[in-house]
Amino acid sequence: MSVMAATTEAPEPWYLALLGFAEHFRTSSPPKIRLCVHCLQAVFQFKPPPRVEARTHLQLGSVLYRHTKNSELAQSHLEKAWFISQQISQFEDVKFEAASILSEFYCQQNLVDSAKPVLRKAIQISQQTPYWHCRLLFQLAQLHALERDLVSACDLLGVGAEYARVMGSEYTRALFLLSKGMLLLMERKLSEVHPLLTLCGTIVENWQGNPIQKESLRVFFLVLQVTHYLDAGQVKSVKPCLKQLQQCIQTISTLHDDEILPTNPAALFHWLPKEHMCVLVYLVTVMHSMQAGYLEKAQKYTDKALMQLEKLKMLDSNPILSTFQVILLEHIIMCRLVTGHKATALQEISQVCQLCQQSPRLFANHAAQLHTLLGLYCISVNCMDNAEAQFTAALQMTTHQELWTFIVTNLASVYIREGNRHQELYSLLERINPDHNFPVSSHCLRAAAFYIRGLLSFFQGRYNEAKRFLRETLKMSNAEDLNRLTACSLVLLGHIFFVLGNHRESNNMVVPAMQLASKIPDMSVQLWSSALLKDLNKACGNTIDAHEAAQMHQNFSQQLLQDHIAACSLPEHNLISWTDGLPPVQFQPQNGPTTSLAGLL
Repeated sequence: MSVMAATTEAPEPWYLALLGFAEHFRTSSPPKIRLCVHCLQAVFQFKPPPRVEARTHLQLGSVLYRHTKNSELAQSHLEKAWFISQQISQFEDVKFEAASILSEFYCQQNLVDSAKPVLRKAIQISQQTPYWHCRLLFQLAQLHALERDLVSACDLLGVGAEYARVMGSEYTRALFLLSKGMLLLMERKLSEVHPLLTLCGTIVENWQGNPIQKESLRVFFLVLQVTHYLDAGQVKSVKPCLKQLQQCIQTISTLHDDEILPTNPAALFHWLPKEHMCVLVYLVTVMHSMQAGYLEKAQKYTDKALMQLEKLKMLDSNPILSTFQVILLEHIIMCRLVTGHKATALQEISQVCQLCQQSPRLFANHAAQLHTLLGLYCISVNCMDNAEAQFTAALQMTTHQELWTFIVTNLASVYIREGNRHQELYSLLERINPDHNFPVSSHCLRAAAFYIRGLLSFFQGRYNEAKRFLRETLKMSNAEDLNRLTACSLVLLGHIFFVLGNHRESNNMVVPAMQLASKIPDMSVQLWSSALLKDLNKACGNTIDAHEAAQMHQNFSQQLLQDHIAACSLPEHNLISWTDGLPPVQFQPQNGPTTSLAGLL
């Protein structure tokens, strides 16, 4: 609310007094917004000059927008501030702040088509004001990105990068280029991403400036590299980049925030606050641990990240924090389903539902993932009809190729288990054929597609064909340390060799599968392996080993049974029937599990 008088005349005493009172009421604890608004409205009684009038409209509009639900009045004041300030020369701060906040307001009211011309006009007339020109370019690019018009967003970021170069700010040029790289990754335009990231790497390494700004650029750069590898399912190849990223965030946490502002106004930006970057690094570490099958490590980093997020959300309402929280929960839910903690997973799915209810944008971005998680939960409790309905709902909600492929792969596994959906199954398998025109470049998903083919061939008794597919999965999963796929392939190969009467080869597969499953830990593979070991040792006459394996199998069965009953008894279990619209707020209590355990055991 500072006066920021850009006039040769000293401000009138009445103006200073009213502004002082307004600021006092705004910053009171709790804020007295009604009195603050009264003081600002009183300014107009004095018929102030245009500069004061425009600034007061901006202040009123901002206060009403940020602190009240009176959107009509907020809009009126912001529009007047923008209109009046355009008639006044050398009034850049009020003019462009009015344009920026008015556009933000329009977007919040779903009036995106009103926001765009305001930002375009402001960008057009701000070329002599580097800070605002860059900021407005970022804002319009973000608006296009939210509308999924990534081509327009990338064009604007390219314009910003060139403008920053001309203005002599390599730092802001790197921010524009890295932001463009992020959008190109989202669009899977990999041929454009690689040269862009190479250029960014050179700029970041050569730039000499504020250490925190330099390290934050490196974090941005490395986060893009790590997510690029993870999207490609290259869990082993990503390790050097991930290690660099973790070292980088440690360096940032030891640096003190430098109070000296950059001298170049085009460089007055930062990518993310230090605390947000820490959470983001935890998040990509969790993503890596989950893909690689280090589920206890994923749990450890999720706990750290969620604790940090809770602290940050007490002080900061930035929506990115809720996005981080949802993505973390999505990953840990998948881990819980693997480790045999279905009841906890279900409660965390419910938590994601609650977060999505609070934000329409969050729900729009994560509805498909939410239904996918419910589908995975349904498989884990043997509710195959519900699993199919959840995956079908998810497929209708996503255009993301990797997610689409993941859903189709899991839906195919449902059809294989049901055993009577041949036409639908073959139609799906045609679309995820790992030998021909696989829809995505993900190493991990292609390996999983080979596994699904092997599973189907096993159920059809075509054992040699199954072995070919599973050996392909093993080759791919070993190349990138995909531990869960390795464990699943080994135990299925062990099962095939057992059926064929090759007990020695079966044992050579099942023992390492059990060791790997215990390390992950993967409860279903442990259950499967222990059952096989029991039968193998019995067939070979190893009575003691057979008894030990039978005891292990009994223990795993009991744990899964108890967890199954606990999960199906929760009121949240009713979520498995939700396939349309917003998630339900209330859940009716369950009388007990309604699903069969036969498919699990």
